Amino acid sequence: MRQANPAWKVALAVLSLLLTVLVWARGLEESFDRPSVTPKLSLHQQEIALLAAPALPEPLKPLLVGAEPENQLRKTLRKISLEKMQDRERLLLASLESSESPRRTLLTPELQDEKFLPLKQMLLGEFSERNVLENKFSQLAILKNDPLLFRLSCLALGGESDFCIDDNVSQGRALRLSISQLIPSFAVLLGSALFLRQAWIYLRKASSPWPKLQNLPLSLIDMVLLVAGGFVVMGEVIFPSFVAPISQLLIGHVESPIGDSLKVLIGYSAMTIPPLLILRRQLNGLKGLDIPPGGWLQWRVFPLGKALISAIQGWLIIMPMVLLISWLANLLVGDQGGSNPLLELVLQSHNNLALSLLLLTTVVLAPLFEEVIFRGALLPVLANELGYGFGVMASALVFAVAHLSVGELPALCVLGIGLGLLRLSSGRLLPCVLMHSLWNGVTFASLLLLNG
Repeated sequence: MRQANPAWKVALAVLSLLLTVLVWARGLEESFDRPSVTPKLSLHQQEIALLAAPALPEPLKPLLVGAEPENQLRKTLRKISLEKMQDRERLLLASLESSESPRRTLLTPELQDEKFLPLKQMLLGEFSERNVLENKFSQLAILKNDPLLFRLSCLALGGESDFCIDDNVSQGRALRLSISQLIPSFAVLLGSALFLRQAWIYLRKASSPWPKLQNLPLSLIDMVLLVAGGFVVMGEVIFPSFVAPISQLLIGHVESPIGDSLKVLIGYSAMTIPPLLILRRQLNGLKGLDIPPGGWLQWRVFPLGKALISAIQGWLIIMPMVLLISWLANLLVGDQGGSNPLLELVLQSHNNLALSLLLLTTVVLAPLFEEVIFRGALLPVLANELGYGFGVMASALVFAVAHLSVGELPALCVLGIGLGLLRLSSGRLLPCVLMHSLWNGVTFASLLLLNG
């Protein structure tokens, strides 16, 4: 029988909860000011589609790039205000314009990067008469590392397709585009079929009974102290104020993007220390009780193959649901912004070491830590106190809000429900960690495929 919580513990939990409400409310409000990564993802995908078009078989073009990829890119670029356009975006749009007037409007403001100045002059016709066509194109050699800008500006200046279009680049982008679109489409179809199959089995009441949820003899007050006190107040507010100066001192001289990735890794690792120490102390307080097989958190690593299969099935089933709720939310209320800053770092980084550090953070550390807290400790307590249904939904909501992104809140809530159901149906924590890691890993790989 669980002992009553002392008054000081209840008071500390109430204080932690009040502070958490303030921190999370402020964080969610600030997420409206963070830009959404969706427009940039769309722009990157359209750029890859335009580069890939010459190498794609005709039957696949309507499916992968649409009827007029140049017009799609032009429309997307025109949606960006001139004040917010980067030099490259202005030059891309100017190359897509067929008349001098819109080109002059786009290129009249000064360019920040001087390497683009020769291209600006050529697009505006401000070059010497004695420069022949071949000499103009030789000045474009500096743009070879940007194949789309080279191609569009080359064609805009009257170059022949054979000269302006690099077949190797087109073939590489065609492969990348095929992987980024066809594989997810196949996964959605397979996941939808698995979802319908599971629904049919459930309606027929032919599903196998779930294993009994192992009771974690901690109270709701303990969970408030763990999540609100450890995860939020200590992990997100107090501890980072001590770690940030040390981190800046250690890696302040390291140039970005490696420095940015190191800050993310160190900051996230430091954030996990207080809640993990609190959880360890809470579990140590249960020493007088018999530890169940698999431990209090029910890791149950073996059989490993079955855990992996469960994770893959869970990922496939929940992916169509997450995409559907994201589409509905965007349709009803629009893009609310507030994308995770990590997405932007992955999308823009071209440094292998920086990407490796981000991969370690997102695919290894984040799934391990978040599953231990939300599905290892929080869910069993909530399920025992509130019932399975309310426990899964409540833990998923806390999981989603903890990411402090209004725009991603519906999708994260559905993902949290899927992870919670996997925890209950498998009776193990490891499949949840693997599924979470798979989700983050696929997202990471998708961003790499769209990385310009």
